[in-house]
Amino acid sequence: MAERLALLSAKEPLMKRLNIGLVGYGFMGRAHSNAFRKAANFFDLEYQPVLKAVCGRDAAKTKAFAKRWGYESVETDWAKLLARPDIDLVDIACPNDMHKDIAIAAAKAGKLILCEKPLARDGAEALKMVQAVEKAGVPNMVWYNYRRIPAVTLAKQLIESGRLGRIFHYRAKFLQDWTISKDLPQGGAGLWRLDAKVAGSGVTGDLLAHCIDTALWLNGGMDRVSAMTETFIKERKHTLTGKVEKVAIDDACAFLARFHNGSLATFESTRYARGHKALYTFEINGENASIGWDLHDLHRLQYFDHRDEGRLRGWRTIHVTDGDHPYMGHWWVPGLQIGYEHSFVHQFADFLEGVAIDKMASPTFRDALETQYVCDAVLKSARTGRWENVRGTS
Repeated sequence: MAERLALLSAKEPLMKRLNIGLVGYGFMGRAHSNAFRKAANFFDLEYQPVLKAVCGRDAAKTKAFAKRWGYESVETDWAKLLARPDIDLVDIACPNDMHKDIAIAAAKAGKLILCEKPLARDGAEALKMVQAVEKAGVPNMVWYNYRRIPAVTLAKQLIESGRLGRIFHYRAKFLQDWTISKDLPQGGAGLWRLDAKVAGSGVTGDLLAHCIDTALWLNGGMDRVSAMTETFIKERKHTLTGKVEKVAIDDACAFLARFHNGSLATFESTRYARGHKALYTFEINGENASIGWDLHDLHRLQYFDHRDEGRLRGWRTIHVTDGDHPYMGHWWVPGLQIGYEHSFVHQFADFLEGVAIDKMASPTFRDALETQYVCDAVLKSARTGRWENVRGTS
């Protein structure tokens, strides 16, 4: 890795340019590109991100994306992108079924790698990706961006400082409502998340993966899970074949979990909660205090401390905008909040700072493998109807 960084520095000793090749131009491609463009404006970084190339299968749409976001060139074959010596970092922002092949090839090519979540369609694929990046020794990270929302990072700091004491309960949910119509097709560029062959799973890998990653980061590893899933609409027309085909993803999932620290947890996700577009919340109850967070009010952290004077004891709202709050010193004056997109800026800045000091920022591929194993155990439990152990990552 040190030799790789020396080569990067030799290319441009003053600027230390880091040439980025993005695979995918959808929603996450936009979120990542915004982070690439903004990180160096707000963080003091040794590496200057350069939007060198974007790769997509539709040439016209890829060219339009490149023009809008300022990418210097376009590719329609990801193998050609990886073969380019002027690409230092590969960002994988395409559908899940492509993650493994691109990541392994990028690792062999010696590229730095960022990958959208979930890392893969299942643990077996994810393990191969982990082995590839660790064998190559290339910096890597997975875009579990909610860790970098300042209020969530503050929750992490409070837990690590012992403010909550022993943790008893963790509960999380992620609710949406966009797939309720039986006329909605599955598959294709816009609806690949409904196709199990491409996505791997439904809400478990798409929504619960975020909840699980945050939980593992805040509360440690999980031992066992007991889950149930449901596919409410059994058949949908497939966009690519034009035929009505079986729906193999999970539309909804709920599971119980036991953590290594003895705490109990409940998790729920669905795309059938009418009235909710992206309701992600978590609450953690400890011996001394509790904390809660809501994506819809993402700049606030709810906090209750039982040690407060009795007549003043109650839930308080911490407005996470001060300069001594996580990341906020890089932005505006206290009281002015930031949003969802800033979490990606924070994550990319952390990644580059890690590259500069030869210490990878989390979550790495191996960290994300732990989340993948929890997802596998959840889906297995839903099939067997039994408690299932979570596979270890060591």
